[in-house]
Amino acid sequence: MRALITGATSGIGQALARELSRRGWKLVLTGRDQAALSRLKQELRTETHIIALDLSQRSAPFALHAFCKDKPVDLLINNAGFGIFGEFSETELDDELRLIDVNIRAVHILTKLFLHDFKRRNFGTILNVASSAGFMSGPLMSSYYASKNYVVRLSLAIHEELRRQKSAVKICLLCPGPVATNFNRRAGVRFTVPAADVTEIARYTIDRTMRGQLIQIPKTMIKLAVLGAKLTPAPIAAAVTYEVQKKKLD
Repeated sequence: MRALITGATSGIGQALARELSRRGWKLVLTGRDQAALSRLKQELRTETHIIALDLSQRSAPFALHAFCKDKPVDLLINNAGFGIFGEFSETELDDELRLIDVNIRAVHILTKLFLHDFKRRNFGTILNVASSAGFMSGPLMSSYYASKNYVVRLSLAIHEELRRQKSAVKICLLCPGPVATNFNRRAGVRFTVPAADVTEIARYTIDRTMRGQLIQIPKTMIKLAVLGAKLTPAPIAAAVTYEVQKKKLD
């Protein structure tokens, strides 16, 4: 069995690579940092191929799919992504367009390309790493929250299509809350609630992905937050989210 992981050089992606390697999976890993990929490859126990790509580049998702043509993938993990903090009127448009290219466009393209491959074989699984933010609107991180809403809704729609087709292909969604990675450092903020351990998250999601569980929300507190967001009128939920996000700079 072979898994492809995007954003594998740190955080959840790196933890997933280690966990899958521990379980005997072959790997294809991608990220922007060639040196970090090489270090991770040397550490892992199983056959590992690496390719340094910046998924914000228009051709990168297609190049990644082509790279895997002679390395059949059984599990695609769309993990690469980043956030931007600040009021929408003040954040940089170029940064937001890169976010859209990585968090939405690359996920969309890779999901479609590998879904075609998986459906031809009637076998394979896609794990899209979204966020609890994917069920909410996010003042002060509007582009990030919106991008994860896209991933959530796209994945749920594909799941229903596959279910009606009685396909053996599966799609799953990991929707964690705060995780102890460099995500907030890149976004320029700090956590206001305890962050989950990235190794625990990796084990959690691999176990559930192997069972085909569609929506995966680690931690009871985050499940309750998502439920609360669903039950609360949208303007009130947005106001609460604003106050939570604002504290990240206090």
